[in-house]
Amino acid sequence: MRWRVPEPARERERWAPTASRRCLGLCHYGSGGTILRTPGVRRAPGRPALDRRLGQHHLRSGTLALPLVDFLRPSVGDRVLEIGPGGGALTAELLATGARVLAVELDPAWALALRERVAPGLALAVADALEIAWERLPAPTLVAGNLPYGVGTAILERFLIGAAAAVPRAAFLLQREVVDRIVARPGEAPYGALSVLVASRAEALRLGRLPPGAFRPPPAVESAFVGLRLGSPFPGTEDLVGFLATLRAAFTQRRKTLRNSLASAWGRERAERLLAVAGLDPAGRAERLGLEAFARLHRAAERDPGC
Repeated sequence: MRWRVPEPARERERWAPTASRRCLGLCHYGSGGTILRTPGVRRAPGRPALDRRLGQHHLRSGTLALPLVDFLRPSVGDRVLEIGPGGGALTAELLATGARVLAVELDPAWALALRERVAPGLALAVADALEIAWERLPAPTLVAGNLPYGVGTAILERFLIGAAAAVPRAAFLLQREVVDRIVARPGEAPYGALSVLVASRAEALRLGRLPPGAFRPPPAVESAFVGLRLGSPFPGTEDLVGFLATLRAAFTQRRKTLRNSLASAWGRERAERLLAVAGLDPAGRAERLGLEAFARLHRAAERDPGC
């Protein structure tokens, strides 16, 4: 299937690589132009049904999403990539700022419904957010989204690994427990690998909470907003994929000492050797270490012959 892009070629080249080429029923960029449908994709009368298998919990009102918009501060003409626009509550607020929004929606039915009331500045692509080629994102681009609970952490990890250099600010709506982990500090109960991973790339700020009743249908848990101010990688964490592997090895058995937790992934001899090189107490626990200590441990792992 070919992409239908009404904008000039230069704009097509800047946007098109960011979305998956495996279109699921609609591939469209920009206002106007043609909606491309594959056989079997039909727009049912009225509002499409929500699919719980996709973790669809749509905001009831755009005003509920204002903490995300206020944090991003998009200006007229700015690029914003939105993940999971659903019913378009957040989309409308972003477009109201004059920004150009590329909305990536997995459900063709909701993408078509949103396209029917499209506003100038909106581009739509039916694609899986887990397949976005983040490393091709043009700079600068702002990123926002009401992320599905089931894959929110995975989307965030892939975003940090691939897009940090192109994105000055990002803001997401996630399950409250996930946001607790993102903003947690060493020694706090939610602190873990995700906390350190985010800290290596961004300053994370909790922007507010939403009760289940703010969504249609209401989820079983509370949600929260988180804002990320992204910057250069913390020294020693440039290889974020490898750094994440180090973090997971350290936190895999968080109730155990660093020696025992790392031994499960690296073997006891290598774990003790790397801890010594990094100057870390083998009897300590990962939940007490800060970003700088994990960066030292990862640098030792990268230089170790056993890697």
